Amino acid sequence: MKKIFFVIVIAILFASCKKDLEFKTVKFYKKTTMPCKQGCPEISVNVPFAEPKSEVSDSINNRIFSVVQSIVYNEEARKTFPDYDALLANFIGQYEKMQTENPQDVFGWEASVEGKIVHQSKNIINFEISHYSFTGGAHGYRGLRSILVNPETGKSIANEDLFVNESLFRAFAEKQFRAKFKIHNDSLINSAGLMFEDEKFQLPQNFFYTKKGLLLHYNSYEIASYAQGPQKLLLPYEVLKPYLKLK
Repeated sequence: MKKIFFVIVIAILFASCKKDLEFKTVKFYKKTTMPCKQGCPEISVNVPFAEPKSEVSDSINNRIFSVVQSIVYNEEARKTFPDYDALLANFIGQYEKMQTENPQDVFGWEASVEGKIVHQSKNIINFEISHYSFTGGAHGYRGLRSILVNPETGKSIANEDLFVNESLFRAFAEKQFRAKFKIHNDSLINSAGLMFEDEKFQLPQNFFYTKKGLLLHYNSYEIASYAQGPQKLLLPYEVLKPYLKLK
């Protein structure tokens, strides 16, 4: 009896010490120190940061940092950075290196990353990472990234784990996609000017939980040209009951 009582007391104490996840916004900014008249290269990052420190919060914060790093550092060679300051310093450093080697050229580099929570429940936390970057060329690139994590473990949730059966959901989503973009069922999926690989409908890389339903978000170049912009399909939760496993 004493052992049972002891276990109960320990469980109560553990539960009382365990604090719920909280999020604050952390902000980072860096600008070149090289002389420039206008459009001076700069980079800013504002993202959610999980507290208090624990294995769960560390996992979430590391995941967010990993995504931001993949956005800001898009070189072919793999490289990791210890923190946001080092990541931003590298971005500006790359610009300054190019400017030093080519002083006659004008480089209007810039990058911004904004993160926020768009959905939070007992089963899932959905972060939206909005980003823009310009490192030369005709235009910059703007996109959205979705991060899905388990609030109990802090681990990432794969897109396929959102659904009871991903194949069945894909078939359902294709019907809804064709209906929205007026693509006849007998027509090739790219007949409307899209760029699905091998003429086969594919789910997007990013899903967002919204108040009205699950948003399927295709970034520019994912299935359409830059000029066509992002492609979106919003599916109400009501019609997703047979397919959606996590909400």
